[in-house]
Amino acid sequence: MNADDAPRCGWERAYIALGSNLGDRKAYLAAAREAMDHIPDTRVLAVSEIEETVPLGGVDQPPYLNQMALVETQLSPRELLQACRAIEEAAGRVRIERWGPRTLDLDLVRFGNRTIEDPDLVIPHPGLPHREFWQRELTELRDYDR
Repeated sequence: MNADDAPRCGWERAYIALGSNLGDRKAYLAAAREAMDHIPDTRVLAVSEIEETVPLGGVDQPPYLNQMALVETQLSPRELLQACRAIEEAAGRVRIERWGPRTLDLDLVRFGNRTIEDPDLVIPHPGLPHREFWQRELTELRDYDR
C-alpha cells in the first residue's frame, strides 16, 4: 500500500510553500491563504512572514514573494495537492515553463512524517534542502508545530 493510500487516522500537519512573482504578488499570497482556509477538512494554523527572493532555475523573471503555511488536515497528501493545484488555477496559474514566472505557486513541502516518491508527488519536497528561504520559514513556524 502506498503511503498516500493509507487510511486516514485523524489530523496531520503539513507545510505548504506559497510563492508569486507576477502581478500583485501580495494579493495572490493573501488570496491563497484565504482559499486554503476553505479547503475541506483543513485548517491553517500559522503562516511565516513574507520574504522576497531571487528566482530559481535561471529563467529571467521578476523576484518572488514567498511564505510558508502550516496546516492541519484530514485529507490525504494527494487530495491536499489537488486542492492546492485548484487554488493555483483559480489564480490564473498556467504550467508552461519549468522554473518560469507564475501568479501563484503552492508546493507541498512536508506532510507529517510521510515519505512519498511518486512521479507527480514527492514528500518531503525535493527542493527543501536547497532552498534556504524555506528553511528559514520552517524554523519560524517550528513553535506552532507541536
